[in-house]
Amino acid sequence: MTKIFGFLIFCLTISVMPGYAQKKEISQAKSNVKAGTNLTQTEESMRKLLLDSANRQNTKIWLLLFDAIRKQYEQGNEKLYLKQQYDTAMLFKDNRRMFLVLESFDSIDARPNKKGVSEPRYRRKHSEMLRTHRPNLFIGGLFFTRKGDYTNAFDCFDTYISCKDQPLFADFHYAENDTLLAKAAYWSVLAGYKLNDTEKTLRYIDLALKDSARLNYTYQYLAETYKILNDTARYESTLRLGFKEYPQTMFFFSKLFDYYYNRGEMASALTLADDALVTDKENIVFGFAKSTVLLHVGRYDECISICDDIIARNDSLAGAYLNAGLAYYNQTVSIENNTMLSRQQQARLKKLYKSALPYLQRYRVLRPDDEDHWAMPLYSIYLNLNMGDEFEEMDAILNKKENK
Repeated sequence: MTKIFGFLIFCLTISVMPGYAQKKEISQAKSNVKAGTNLTQTEESMRKLLLDSANRQNTKIWLLLFDAIRKQYEQGNEKLYLKQQYDTAMLFKDNRRMFLVLESFDSIDARPNKKGVSEPRYRRKHSEMLRTHRPNLFIGGLFFTRKGDYTNAFDCFDTYISCKDQPLFADFHYAENDTLLAKAAYWSVLAGYKLNDTEKTLRYIDLALKDSARLNYTYQYLAETYKILNDTARYESTLRLGFKEYPQTMFFFSKLFDYYYNRGEMASALTLADDALVTDKENIVFGFAKSTVLLHVGRYDECISICDDIIARNDSLAGAYLNAGLAYYNQTVSIENNTMLSRQQQARLKKLYKSALPYLQRYRVLRPDDEDHWAMPLYSIYLNLNMGDEFEEMDAILNKKENK
């Protein structure tokens, strides 16, 4: 009987000790919060208690956790106000953690009672309290963005925006009343893009597209994200939207032109170049792009005309010399394919070589390392124009390339 009694005492001691320890831990947490000491440890202690499913519904633990974080925030805010040294980043992190804790607690507070009715006890008090701190989520996001800390920047903007969907803040109707939502969404897109996180980039994209002041950049981040996702249809459509709204922004034109050109869609590339020239007929980039397509499709005279116009206005643009030179040179190929050349064809062939020569020589000067583009055409030209010394030099260059 004595052994049984001793065993029962032992079991009771084991079952009582955790409960006693928990009460002691909660009591110590209250003391720490009241005194404003050991707040980080107190926060960790309460979080550890909440990991136990048996404590998830414990209001006291949730409120102590929040108070420990709020006290840290208030202490940091006071130090900044008094111009004392403090980690500003931590202040914004503490601010955000207050939202996360009370949003989680609100789901506990709002759980239906035995009658199936939800009557949250703390919602009004907590929402009013956090309402005054919400602007600091936005400010914190900008702070972290300037610091290049895009992870924390996104987290701040994400928490700021998500308030519109949180039951805790339902009475404030942020989705309808907050004029900064679209701006916050833009900055969240930027942060997600900088993190190379496509999910974060696209999370609030629909909202970000309402921020007309930054739409130019939003389209750019969106297009690049679709490219990463290999969504070519959305990539193209986004570039087209961007080009339509901002035809002078080289990003949209250059990316869209490359998209069409690399896919062999020359008709679309040419139309794009023509549309761009309508908006700015003097734009050298637009003109050069059109000359590139014209060269590719064999409209050589038009290509040469555009290149000559570009060179007259900017004689340092290497690509214009290359396109014009190749426009002359490529015409020699079709003539040389004939085994029997008439005197007239021979004369034309020589004229084309002579016409191509100064353009390709000038291109070589401007782009000496681009042997892949100028070496072979110049080799052929020197050979056919009987330019012995130049031919020997070019032959040596080509042999050297082959032996690499």
